Amino acid sequence: MSEVKTESSGGRLTAVQGTAMYVGAVLGTGVIALPALAAEAAGPASLLAWLALVLLSAPLAFTFAALGARYPDAGGVATYAMKAFGERASAVVGWCFYLAVPPGAAAAALFGGAYVSAALGGGTTTTTVTAIGLMVVVTAANALGLRVTGKLQFMLAGLLVTLLLVAVALSLPKADTANLEPFAPHGWMAIGPAAALLVWSFAGWEAITHLAGEFRHPARDLPRAAAAAVVIVGGLYLLVAFAVVTVLGDDAAASSAPLGELMARGLGGDARFLAAGAALLLTMGAMNAYYAGAANLGAALGRDGALPGWFARGSVAGEVPRRSLALVSTLSFLALFVVVSTGLGIESLVLLTTGSFVAVYAIGVAAAVRLLPKGTKGRVSALLALVAVVALLIMAGFYLLWPLAVAGAALLYLRLNRRRHPRDEQPEAAPEPSLETAGDGPGAS
Repeated sequence: MSEVKTESSGGRLTAVQGTAMYVGAVLGTGVIALPALAAEAAGPASLLAWLALVLLSAPLAFTFAALGARYPDAGGVATYAMKAFGERASAVVGWCFYLAVPPGAAAAALFGGAYVSAALGGGTTTTTVTAIGLMVVVTAANALGLRVTGKLQFMLAGLLVTLLLVAVALSLPKADTANLEPFAPHGWMAIGPAAALLVWSFAGWEAITHLAGEFRHPARDLPRAAAAAVVIVGGLYLLVAFAVVTVLGDDAAASSAPLGELMARGLGGDARFLAAGAALLLTMGAMNAYYAGAANLGAALGRDGALPGWFARGSVAGEVPRRSLALVSTLSFLALFVVVSTGLGIESLVLLTTGSFVAVYAIGVAAAVRLLPKGTKGRVSALLALVAVVALLIMAGFYLLWPLAVAGAALLYLRLNRRRHPRDEQPEAAPEPSLETAGDGPGAS
């Protein structure tokens, strides 16, 4: 049995364009801060965590490419969950994506604020005020119906790639391999927690599935785009992580703006202002995509019965889903307030978000094992991805309680809603966020 049709689908996207979309979806705000957080957790051994995530990403990317090629539907993972396991699994996927955005958006805002603080001073106060400002601006822009266009999103992704390459190129001449010793100052077991943080930076491999039907030849071009993106994204992340560890040394763990520090080592202190400006643009673009996608997703969930019908307003094309947006924004501010007021640290926000993405990946990969025909490359990738997901589940540890609670709430809501409003027909699967919401982080990272 052939895995997918090989003829043209009538779409316009090529493998090269698909690669650009993959890179734009996976690269995100996480890379401007997570190399330092990972170094703090595991020291130079965090490089092994980066390498492990690159290797784990390959089967995940190929699995979702195979699903997208075989089932080109805009619903993405929610559609696969519906086909494989039914309405409940699809609703869980929708809720996990929807409620991953508030902690993810708060973390992204703090990442951007840290670069402003590194340039202007002011410490936690500057970081927090900047984060609040970013969240207010993005909420207002979405409430007014403004959107960051796809072209601008790709320009921002190109800016991020340029920033990464410039930071590495300027700083590597000052690298010192002595900074690799001791290699595992916190023990080898610290690599797991570091990897759990880094899942943020690799979230987004499922995003391209929403656009599978837009490729000229999905069966041929999706796998090619996935393979090229794994190499590009993996290479960039490993380069940045190596530069952070070998150039900054012990200072890496204490830095909240590692790319700014790298550029400052190469160009001088004024480079921190350039890094801060770039970080703000990247953060605003990513957060706008998070909010827009989550708001639309919430409205769709309300329309399809997976959330209260009150949220359905704005689910029609052309309308602004302000009610869903209000909930996303409120929860984002709440997440920011809790972290800042309690001193829990940004790591908690990152791990809550990545826990949700790992849960979604687990459902998506399980669906792939069930849906993809035996003996195909996609099925082999799915089995390998299953091993990768098990490893990610172990790394997520305690933070899996969040998606488990979300899943329980989704299932309970469906049950209660069905009792109140019995229907002869079940709703279709709630669509996932668009490609632009997955860029890192929720994200998205």
